Amino acid sequence: HPMAFSQELKLEHRAVIKFLTLEGSKPAEIQSRMASVYADAAPSYATIKRWAAEFKRGRDSLEDDPRCGRPRTAVTADNIQRIQALVDSDQRVKVRELATDTGLSDPQVIEILHQHLHLSKVSARWIPRILTRDQKTARVQYSKLVLDSYDPDPANFLSCCVTGDETWIHHHDPESKQESKQWLPVGSPAPLKARTACSAGKIMLTVFWDAKGPLLLDFLPHKQTVTGAYYADLIARLREAIKENRRGMLSRGVVLLHDNAPAHTSRIAKAAVSVAGFREMPHPAYSPDLAPSDFHLFPHLKRALRGQRFDTDDALKDAATAWFEGCSVQFFQSGIEALRSRCHKCILVGGDYVEKS
Repeated sequence: HPMAFSQELKLEHRAVIKFLTLEGSKPAEIQSRMASVYADAAPSYATIKRWAAEFKRGRDSLEDDPRCGRPRTAVTADNIQRIQALVDSDQRVKVRELATDTGLSDPQVIEILHQHLHLSKVSARWIPRILTRDQKTARVQYSKLVLDSYDPDPANFLSCCVTGDETWIHHHDPESKQESKQWLPVGSPAPLKARTACSAGKIMLTVFWDAKGPLLLDFLPHKQTVTGAYYADLIARLREAIKENRRGMLSRGVVLLHDNAPAHTSRIAKAAVSVAGFREMPHPAYSPDLAPSDFHLFPHLKRALRGQRFDTDDALKDAATAWFEGCSVQFFQSGIEALRSRCHKCILVGGDYVEKS
């Protein structure tokens, strides 16, 4: 009978695991030896490791532990309280550890966690920084300032708003595991791909843009840094670009959104912004989620360049420039418009970081 054969094979496997464990072999070695004998019928590494641990603790029986056949009775007030206490003492405790400590099965522990304690295990969300109360207050104030400028006349805000920032682009930025997925027939082996890192070759790109598209692209020469003087020159060039490409924008008034990087807040850069006639909005510290370049423009740009190799700086510059030229007006407008919903949510969450909106 297949079931009987399966049980006999399990007991045979366990006997081998027990013998090799008592002989001093490690689970990885046991798996290798059993795979060479049993091939596809060999037990998994997890099974070998679990039984090896049992035999190391002195277990003698090869049989499964007897099951009481009454899973519901395991959900008692005492067991619920015990699991609650264990979770309270270590919120990262594993189901397997809870089962071992309480003598319950994994499914019984899971039932108590989900159905009775209403718990779920979630991963931490990475954020740029743990914000102080003052920093959260500054984010709320900034968000209110944006909404006060945006809501009375959205079309006017979109026609006046210019934003910009810097980012590194690499000669080679490898695809992520998610991005390398491809459709294959069921049962096909997964393609193999060597793990690679971003290339050392890179260029600092500064871009200023508005709801209609890019206004100024600048590629920082090698062995230079974005200083206050360099950024002040960019501001002057930006004004000329607006004058040439956005008729009437200077007379309506330009609202400049950029972060508080040292080069942006230097005295010489501030003077250049004033001479250009731009009105700045004071961007709060550590707030890339409220900067359209960071939450909208740069992720799309880097996704488009990822996986490609560029042998020269000029090839990388040409690819980045071509990408900007290929983006629609709607793409740029949606990036500025998204700032409104993010600011609204920032206010609702009291200045905490906002998720995708």
